[in-house]
Amino acid sequence: MKLKIITHEKIVYEGEVEELVLTTTSGQIGILKDHIPITTSLEVGVTKAKIGDTFKYFATMGGVFQFKDNNATILTDVCEDSADIDVARANAAKERAEARLKEISADIDAKRAQAALARALARLQAAMSK
Repeated sequence: MKLKIITHEKIVYEGEVEELVLTTTSGQIGILKDHIPITTSLEVGVTKAKIGDTFKYFATMGGVFQFKDNNATILTDVCEDSADIDVARANAAKERAEARLKEISADIDAKRAQAALARALARLQAAMSK
């Protein structure tokens, strides 16, 4: 089946895959060739694609997934290939978000800090999976 991951800026990945594992708003799902058509919302998380005997990992920051006629498409604002993730930067972002969440201040936007933490954790998980 064909996978295409698209952001506003570029096509992050386009190629043949044997299997996909995605994090949706309803939980993780697996997609194999000839799966029934599906359209679903994605959570911040890791997308795992099996290519031959290896796996490729992407930190996907939400979006929409559609599968039809053995064509899988992910539309997302941000997606990073695990090979391109700066682990030190992701760790720094994680630490900043955790520190913001620990502060007891009315100025803090807790949802924003939680979203930043989720993005950092997705990047780290993808980077460590490669």
